[in-house]
Amino acid sequence: MKLGKNKNKVSTEFNMSSMTDIVFLLLIFFMITSTMVTTNALDLVLPKGKGKTDSNKSLTVNITNDLKFYLDKNEIAKAELESQLLAILPTTEDKNRAIILRAEEDVPYKDVIYVMDIANRNHIKMVAAVNPK
Repeated sequence: MKLGKNKNKVSTEFNMSSMTDIVFLLLIFFMITSTMVTTNALDLVLPKGKGKTDSNKSLTVNITNDLKFYLDKNEIAKAELESQLLAILPTTEDKNRAIILRAEEDVPYKDVIYVMDIANRNHIKMVAAVNPK
């Protein structure tokens, strides 16, 4: 009878199979999540998209290539746009206030940002209109 030797010897070998499983799971996770992240940039040619906007509840701001501003179908001066929007739209307590921005493709970026800034300052939701496919 050998009492001095321990039958439960600790192995000094490192098993890599569990480490490779973890690495492959991480690889699959990052591959799937990276394909879900897309950079949505403004398509300057003609943006296309799906979806519908309920235009009955929204006011439309149109900007033509000649830099003429229209509130629905009425031409308006750029300087009067904010005051006219606030006069037409309901009070700030209404959370459904929204405008639809329709800008032609050659309109300078600063004029689009001008309308976006007005909407942001007055807590008005804004949707950029696109051409459906």
